[in-house]
Amino acid sequence: MIKYDEKIGKYYFQSSTGRKYSSANKGYIEYQFRRAYPNGVIGVNENVESETTPAAFTINERFEFITNYVVMVADKIQPSLIISGPGGLGKSFTVNKTLVEQNFVDVSNTESFEEGSHLPSNRFKVIKGYSTPKALYRLLYENRDSVLVFDDCDSVMQDATAANLLKGALDSNSERIISWNAETIRGMEDDLPRSFRFTGGVIFITNLHKEKIPQALRTRSVCVDVSMTTDEKIDRMKHILIEDEFMPEAHTSIKLLAIDIIEQFKNEAREVSMRSLIQVVRIGMKFSGEKFTNMARYALTN
Repeated sequence: MIKYDEKIGKYYFQSSTGRKYSSANKGYIEYQFRRAYPNGVIGVNENVESETTPAAFTINERFEFITNYVVMVADKIQPSLIISGPGGLGKSFTVNKTLVEQNFVDVSNTESFEEGSHLPSNRFKVIKGYSTPKALYRLLYENRDSVLVFDDCDSVMQDATAANLLKGALDSNSERIISWNAETIRGMEDDLPRSFRFTGGVIFITNLHKEKIPQALRTRSVCVDVSMTTDEKIDRMKHILIEDEFMPEAHTSIKLLAIDIIEQFKNEAREVSMRSLIQVVRIGMKFSGEKFTNMARYALTN
């Protein structure tokens, strides 16, 4: 029996020899299951959403929505945005590209700015990894007029104290006040105020399933879910590979051959994502013909 783990967004099963298989690509798991159990009946636990369930909007339409909502956050029309779905298909790329196109400057690495120079008024900061409530409060205060992008920083959403701090930043009220008290955040430095007005924007990029995101944050934000079937992932990759920004060092013909190979072996691939496409394109930049196809197939399926 194939099972599905919503928390990590992967299908999995264990063969009779004890080997475990897991992948976000349902076709790959079914392919391996048939190899392990030639006479077995494929079944998936009933909580799995069918890959044939039609979406109300295409994947490229949903990414266009992301672009438009990011512009709204940049223009301070919409205070917050949550983008959920599996990794490796351009969520972060789309957000960063859109902010730059809106003349926002990435100040994530402030060391790149000369000492004593003034930071630009339109700026955004990307936060990755773990953040404590104490660090979050300081971050919100020091960037209270900027756009904060929490990229794969799920701790700020799942920690109860951190989520309470974020409520003020995400609220739709004209006056967004963030505050703390000594009982909930101990040891807060004296240089930080007990409360402050937040006028910036917040964007969350997460691989979590949308149902795993706290309701208090979801209801205060525009939410775009970009969970995709394997065919939708390929459709999205076809859309991205023709953009000038995607691997400009590779000729378009190589990129087109790469996506054809991925589509040909999609049900054998352990993962179908932009990472897969980049890997196959790099192989195509060095090899051609049957060697390119065979090396790409091996990289995809092993």
